[in-house]
Amino acid sequence: MKNIVCFGEVLWDVFPNHKKIGGAPFNVALRLKSLGNNVSIITRIGRDAYGEKIVLHAVKEGIDIENLQMDTTLKTGEVEVTLDDSGSATYEIKQPRAWDNIELTDEAKKATELSDGFIYGSLVARSSTSKNTLYKLLTLANYKIFDVNLRAPFYTQEVLNYLMSEANFIKFNDDEIFEICKELNFNSDSLEATIKFIAKRTDTSSICVTKGGKGAILYVNNTFYYNDGYTIKVVDTVGAGDSFLATLITKLLNKNNPQEAIDYACAVGAIVASREGANPKIAQEDIDRFINP
Repeated sequence: MKNIVCFGEVLWDVFPNHKKIGGAPFNVALRLKSLGNNVSIITRIGRDAYGEKIVLHAVKEGIDIENLQMDTTLKTGEVEVTLDDSGSATYEIKQPRAWDNIELTDEAKKATELSDGFIYGSLVARSSTSKNTLYKLLTLANYKIFDVNLRAPFYTQEVLNYLMSEANFIKFNDDEIFEICKELNFNSDSLEATIKFIAKRTDTSSICVTKGGKGAILYVNNTFYYNDGYTIKVVDTVGAGDSFLATLITKLLNKNNPQEAIDYACAVGAIVASREGANPKIAQEDIDRFINP
C-alpha cells in the first residue's frame, strides 16, 4: 500500500444530460484508492452546493480530505463536456474557479513530503497562485509523476518545460507528445524516437504515451514495452486515461514487471472507455477477461 498525493483541479463535468464529479487529479485519486492505495488530494473547492457534494463523495470513497481547501469567493470548478459520435470528448473549462487558488499550507507540504508518489498535471498551472503552490511542492516530493493534459489555451511551453524537467515519470497521449516536440523543434514520425528525445531533454527515465484505442507504449530505463489495446465499443472516453495512469503507477510503484503493468493499465482504461462516466466500478474478473481471454 502506497501513500499517493494528487494535486490539482476537482470539478464537475457537465454533460448535455447529466453531471459527474471529475477533474483528472480526482479521477486518478479515485482509481488509486480503489486499487488499495492511501490517497490524499490537494485542491480547492467553493463553499457552495457543488463543493459540498464533492466533500461528501470524497469521504464516501475514502479519499483523505485534509488538504481539500474551501474558498469563500470563487465557485467550485465546472467543465462543459461535449461527446462526438465516437465518444471522444471536448471541454469548455470555466474560469476563474476555486482550484485556481490552491494555497501552500503546512499540511500540504507535510503530505507531499511523506508521499510515495506525487501526481500533478498542467491544467492547474493556468493561474499564478496554484502554479506557485505546485512549484513549491515539487521541491518537496520524493517521486513526481507529471500527467500532461493539454487544454488550450491554458498552457505555455515554458511551463510545460519546467513541469517535465521536474518529473520522474511523464505520461502523455500521442497528440500531446508530438505537439510538444514540434514546439521544441524536434519532428519525427517515430514515437520511440520522440520519447527518447523527451527523456534526454528532460532527464526523465520513465515515460508513457497512450494511443487511444491502439494501446500504449511505456519507456522505462532505456527499454520499451508495448500494448496494442483491446477491442471495445466506446461509450465515452472521459476518465479512461486517468484510470490508466492510476493503474500503471500503482503497478510500477509496487515493482511489478513493466509489461504486466502496461497490459493491466490498458485493460482498465479500455473498460472505463466502454462504460459511462469517468469512474465506473471494475471487478477483477472484468480485467482478467481482457488480459487472459
